[in-house]
Amino acid sequence: MIRVVLPAHLKTLAQVPGEVELEVVGTPTPRAVIDALEDRYPVLLGTIRDPRTQQRRKFVRFYACERDLSLESLDVALPQAVATGSEPFFVIGAMAGG
Repeated sequence: MIRVVLPAHLKTLAQVPGEVELEVVGTPTPRAVIDALEDRYPVLLGTIRDPRTQQRRKFVRFYACERDLSLESLDVALPQAVATGSEPFFVIGAMAGG
């Protein structure tokens, strides 16, 4: 079971009060987690990655085990602690401005 922490605006959109637990088939990767998340909560389609290119949206970041995975391939294996559910996979809404 993969634990996913979403930013507040995506939790509101998906109508979930807290962490989301997902079953991921095969090797847990950011792509597999996002696929499972979008399958379970179709309202999130297009909010985390571009539906045409499948690339992470610019103001969305991914973290696992205190490591920024945002610039890694979406097919990189997640750390074992995330795969076993002892640590969450974080989807963070990045901030910009001056």
